[in-house]
Amino acid sequence: MPFTMQPSSHPAFNLQPSTFNLGLTGHPLGHSLSPKIHAAALAACGLPGSYSLFPIHPDDKPGLAALLARLRAGEIHGLNVTIPHKQNVIQLLDGLTETANAIGAVNTISLRNGQLIGENTDAAGFLSDLKKFIEKSKIENRKSAIVLGAGGSARAIGYALLSDGWSVTIAARRMEQADFLAESLKTACSQIKGILWDSVGRWRGDLLVNTTPLGMIPATETSPWPENIPLPEGIAVYDLVYNPRETRLVSESRAAGLPATTGLGMLIEQAALAFEIWTGKNPPRDPLYQTVDDKP
Repeated sequence: MPFTMQPSSHPAFNLQPSTFNLGLTGHPLGHSLSPKIHAAALAACGLPGSYSLFPIHPDDKPGLAALLARLRAGEIHGLNVTIPHKQNVIQLLDGLTETANAIGAVNTISLRNGQLIGENTDAAGFLSDLKKFIEKSKIENRKSAIVLGAGGSARAIGYALLSDGWSVTIAARRMEQADFLAESLKTACSQIKGILWDSVGRWRGDLLVNTTPLGMIPATETSPWPENIPLPEGIAVYDLVYNPRETRLVSESRAAGLPATTGLGMLIEQAALAFEIWTGKNPPRDPLYQTVDDKP
């Protein structure tokens, strides 16, 4: 297991390269918006560079190791990681930030002083966008959330909410999944519990977060919220799915008069945080939204 280190506010490089070669690994990557977002970030910050896709099959461990060797050698200057490699990449790294270690997943890798360091910007990216959503929706001073799902995304979202002082309920298909995630995220001062998915209709709180892929293209007719159960009154809804731009869950929530948003803002924010780790530059957000044909 790599050692744990504190996150750094400094760029990953002692000397910045003349051209930033950045990229994303995972499988599949065909529909990724990351190349557009990071190309816009490079342009907005006046930095020469490119952002490439490095698809690596889930079973290709040598291929993943070879890609990280290119990062270590300085051929690549920053790497994003998505499914299915967010966990299995950890054993190939020299260290993790405290956040990445707590979540147990890495989505950003940089080279610092000759060492490959894994970071997770999903949690901070979610919180940054959530706070904008809460302010816009005028639902301040509410701190009870339910998270639908118990996978890697749920772990990042649960960690983010707990770190921001929320009480969290994890809903999963199997009770052992919900309990395992709740227990793994629990600290002395946190409030978190697990429930069965079938029980979500009895939940009462302030914020519902969907971390499952239900509703994503091509299965746009699906929704994570159970059929024939009304959404709780007065809640806000945050769907991590951003493709399509309005998921069925978001559409039905808005039709019920509830504030709702997709995860496009989280995608933008986590990308901007990763970009800052690699380059030391905090990109303006408007060009990033414009490049994916949406607005914040």
